[in-house]
Amino acid sequence: MKLEKLDLKKQHKALYNAPKGKFEIIDVPPLHYLQIDGAGDPNTAEDYKTGVAWLYSVSYAMKFAAKAQLGRDYVVGPLEALWWADDMSTFLTRKKSDWQWTIMILQPDFVTSALFAAATDKATKKLGTPPASLRLEAYHEGLSVQTLHIGSYDDEAPTLARLHQEFVPANGLKETGHHHEIYLSDPRKVAPEKLKTILRQPVRRL
Repeated sequence: MKLEKLDLKKQHKALYNAPKGKFEIIDVPPLHYLQIDGAGDPNTAEDYKTGVAWLYSVSYAMKFAAKAQLGRDYVVGPLEALWWADDMSTFLTRKKSDWQWTIMILQPDFVTSALFAAATDKATKKLGTPPASLRLEAYHEGLSVQTLHIGSYDDEAPTLARLHQEFVPANGLKETGHHHEIYLSDPRKVAPEKLKTILRQPVRRL
């Protein structure tokens, strides 16, 4: 009998279907992510490239193990990232060398620490020593504002400026956490002007 395949993007539809051209306020529940921390320009930092490889290698190893051991199958989710800097204006000026990040992939609640440990061991045989920050843990954003950006990552600045300088203050909100991006498109296969990225900012009400 074929296993039903869980698609977390469909299970959490409101979190992965942001509107284009306008901002919406949502409440994000606690979710489990495979995560790795780093810093520097994602286009040139070796740690970023290596980190992405680790996330996918461990995610797929956990997926196959869950299918074999738990009888549960699921779709490996898209790459996501949290971004921040000591001077947040660098996101408008695109001074990427000053950026810090946590790259991550959403995981089902039934993925256990034991599956994570075994998957990490399996990935180690192919990739070598795992990043020190590699972990499986919950992340809770709570109240957030999000929108869908279509186009190059470097064209996000005007939308981010409107979010932070106009929408957030006009709606009695204040930023509370790291800028969050969800990459719905594969940049290796999709032209820059057609890339779909959800831009999210955790907030609180004043």
